[in-house]
Amino acid sequence: MSTTSAAEKTAQLEGTAGTDSTTSARNEGEKEGRDPESLKRAHRLWPFRLRPDDDDEPQDWWFASTAIPLLAATTGPMANTLSIAALVTSWRNNYTSSSKEADSIGYPDPHWCIAANAASLACGFIGNFFLLLNFTKRIRYIIALPATIIFWYAATTLLICITALMNEKVPPVAPDQVYSQGFWHAIIAAVLYLVSSMLLMVNMMGYFLGHYPQHFTLTEHQRTLILQTMLFFIWLAGGGAVFAKVCGWRFVDALYFCDVTILTVGFGDYSAPNDAGRGLVFPFSVGGIIILGLMVGSIRRFAMEISHDKVLKHHVEKQRTLTIDRAVSTSIDLRIRQGLADGVRPSISEPFELRERAITFDDAHAAESLRRPKTSLHDDSDPSVPTKFTRRISRTFSRSKREPKVILLREERDRFNAMRAIQRGTRTFKRYTNLGFSLVAFGLLWCVGAAVFMVAEQREQGLSYFEALYFCYVSLLTIGYGDLSPKSNAGKPFFIVWSLIAVPTMTILVSDMGDTVIASFKRGTARLGDWTVLPQAGLWRAFLDKHPWLLLKLQQKVDQHAAKRRLASGFRAPQEDDEAIVASNPTLEQLAAGEPNPHQLARALAIAIRRVADDLQADQPKSYSYEQWVEFTRLIRFSKYSEDEVEEQEETTGIVDWDFIGEDSPMLADETESVWILDRLCESLERYMKRQARESEKLERGMYNGRGREEGRDEIKRS
Repeated sequence: MSTTSAAEKTAQLEGTAGTDSTTSARNEGEKEGRDPESLKRAHRLWPFRLRPDDDDEPQDWWFASTAIPLLAATTGPMANTLSIAALVTSWRNNYTSSSKEADSIGYPDPHWCIAANAASLACGFIGNFFLLLNFTKRIRYIIALPATIIFWYAATTLLICITALMNEKVPPVAPDQVYSQGFWHAIIAAVLYLVSSMLLMVNMMGYFLGHYPQHFTLTEHQRTLILQTMLFFIWLAGGGAVFAKVCGWRFVDALYFCDVTILTVGFGDYSAPNDAGRGLVFPFSVGGIIILGLMVGSIRRFAMEISHDKVLKHHVEKQRTLTIDRAVSTSIDLRIRQGLADGVRPSISEPFELRERAITFDDAHAAESLRRPKTSLHDDSDPSVPTKFTRRISRTFSRSKREPKVILLREERDRFNAMRAIQRGTRTFKRYTNLGFSLVAFGLLWCVGAAVFMVAEQREQGLSYFEALYFCYVSLLTIGYGDLSPKSNAGKPFFIVWSLIAVPTMTILVSDMGDTVIASFKRGTARLGDWTVLPQAGLWRAFLDKHPWLLLKLQQKVDQHAAKRRLASGFRAPQEDDEAIVASNPTLEQLAAGEPNPHQLARALAIAIRRVADDLQADQPKSYSYEQWVEFTRLIRFSKYSEDEVEEQEETTGIVDWDFIGEDSPMLADETESVWILDRLCESLERYMKRQARESEKLERGMYNGRGREEGRDEIKRS
């Protein structure tokens, strides 16, 4: 009995443990938005959560999954280029006080140093090759990325070891010997290899922890940036080799010359000494500037993508949620808001349904109550003759039926205007946020670069920090006076790396300033010219369209003066029930007045598709007014499938319901308003055509139990 009891207890414990494991996996899966069963299998098979390549679950750690591969793809080829310069240049130079340090002549390095340097360069190239195969998906992520990390760690280890041994065993003897540019190229290459390997390890750790699948989540533009970066450094290193051969320079000096040429700095300390070198400047400079421009454009596009996905969307969601928290559009919303528990954040509003929020009442009962006045003001002898009182009742009743819909349209317009305000604020936030990031990056590169150049050039030029700031500023703006330029063996290699980062950053800063400060100045100048020396046609009308409250006041004044003139001439003033002239932009009252029949809506749908298609050809994306959105919404929703049609035809209705300030707002879509509306209108047209085809098929097959064609049509209309 004791044995059986022990076995039962063991089974109960195992069952409890299995239940706890399943519950833990389920809770973790619900918390992270992943499949609980897949998480349970991953925990059972491996201590990490390895996601397959075709995994389409949500991803996070965007910096590790997107930015790190791009940084590694940039620093890898740069480290390869600097490693080539370290291999082909001796690391120690003979130096005299009467000559410049950069012009000192080197003497051979030990054989073990050259061999280790060559092995380091080979490891760097192999690691970069595996990274390229990883980007192109020629080799699996789980194989290629560890290979890249291992080879780059080997490259940096070899460079660190030989630089340490060189400094310990055979250092240059001061003051007649100094380290050459090759030595400092090796130091910078070792740092780049090390930083790249550590970054890729962070990327691999994110994969092991299940934050993204086993591939680099890069867009086509980002992959193009990687190829452009590799091509740029191939062009730079190849140009250095060609100019070193043609002009009789050392490779490190030719590399510095190519860098100054492509960046259009032009200090003047190096120039081609013969016609062959001068002739090569033409194709090399043009090709290098084109590749650099493409690379800078891709970098800016990548920065815009990151800011849009990670900064702007968070800002829009924050502003939208705050607006919803402050907004109470109906009494129903107020009751829901008051019924929330303390500390519970209000949920995002549901898609706007007009019929659910409309004030409903019985038309017959309302009409009957209106027809029972306490005092009669008309003659009962002839009730068929409409009198002043009955006309007033008719107007009041028709207005009371339209009033709930008008109120709801006004409430929805407030939500629409709130989302428009969020859009305008987001555009401003986007421009000035990008400008802020560019200013911070520019300031860091300027100040930190000046500090490094002050230390590196202290022996050769004795630069103060202010002079170093001046030199960096002139270099950043690619002015290149030539009064100051790097002359030390440490300053030139650092200038190559610093300038390749700083000058594109300055270009992006100028572009961001063009979107903010310069654009504001241009708008102010153009507006001043429009109102003064160069008046623009239709300016006043455009101004009134932007300020509808002023236009409404002026229109009311005009109507009052017109009414007074008609009264003075003996004509009556227009009554409330007089038919108004339909304007090009209908008012909310006109939109709420009535619903056209399906055939009229179908014709309006075709016209709207053509008009929106024309709007796609405009230079600037079209932004529609709320009244236009109401028209588009009516055209989109009139063909909406009923629940029976969805179940019978097994078709999806598409996007027909939304809230302008909700999570499903069309104003939050990635595409423009014209593209989004055109897609929805085409879906509506497709639904309408399918419905017409089904109705025609029913008529032709005689599916109405022997009834006539006219009865079938009547039943279709009633349905």
